[in-house]
Amino acid sequence: MKIVSLFSGAGGLDLGLIKAGHKIIWANDIDPDSCETYRLNIGKHIVCSDISIIKLEDIPDCDVVVGGFPCQGFSMANMLRTAGDERNKLYKHFHRVIKGKKPYYFIAENVRGILCLDKGNAIKKIVKDFSDAGYRVKYQLFNMADFGVPQTRIRVIIAGTRKDLPKEKEFQFPPPTHNKTTWISIFNALKNIPEPEDPKLKFKNHIYSKYKVTNRNFTGHRKTDPSKPSPTILARGNGKGGVCAIQHPKNHRRMSVRESALVQTFPVDFEFVGSMGSMYRQVGNAVPVLFGHHLGNKLKQLKAIVV
Repeated sequence: MKIVSLFSGAGGLDLGLIKAGHKIIWANDIDPDSCETYRLNIGKHIVCSDISIIKLEDIPDCDVVVGGFPCQGFSMANMLRTAGDERNKLYKHFHRVIKGKKPYYFIAENVRGILCLDKGNAIKKIVKDFSDAGYRVKYQLFNMADFGVPQTRIRVIIAGTRKDLPKEKEFQFPPPTHNKTTWISIFNALKNIPEPEDPKLKFKNHIYSKYKVTNRNFTGHRKTDPSKPSPTILARGNGKGGVCAIQHPKNHRRMSVRESALVQTFPVDFEFVGSMGSMYRQVGNAVPVLFGHHLGNKLKQLKAIVV
């Protein structure tokens, strides 16, 4: 299917959809480093601009609109989590594009905190907005570890099917492929990655922050159990600003950008652009590539219906 991607970031979701056989015909993000990373690895079809000033006529028609509208205002890890946060309102531009372009389907990703924002009224408003725009809307919590991602990462997926499509053509969420007994451990995910100081190292972005966390509200590294999936990779993985970084499962150091990206199921040759902090942020903000692939496979099953 032809897909328009909003709030694309470094392109984790988009890459997964491409791997499932879809074509991203237009993408957008406001962050210059994320856009450069996207161009380098995925394509030049990304527009680096504020979505609020982009006109509908400048966005191509498509079968699907996808995007993880910015979650900082919603995130449980954010100390300014309020319904009035301006970043919470960026979903309205996602809604504007869907209402204007009328794709067959849309898929939106966000943090689980969106479900209880403003005592649950925020998600009700979002669902109503999309329903009024002509879509049957559903949402569900997912743990990325249940889909082969070596990480315990809980996210909400909101999906919409245009109401003029028959009920049997509705987008269906992918079923889990793993359970607690078959989850991929962080040790297995990283076991073939050498130390950053290895003179034979050939991996890009295999650098890590040595910043010592001093914020009195947070302490130290986020410890990992080598036999389990990684804790959630956060957008501030360098440990600055009060958010704890994740410790390597074997060595007493923070995970490198490369290792964090592997836990997010980016390919080992996917190269990030920007400062160390920017690269950690790009990795932490991404939808795991593998989960994007699973979503793409469900869309692929519907391709014959709408093309």
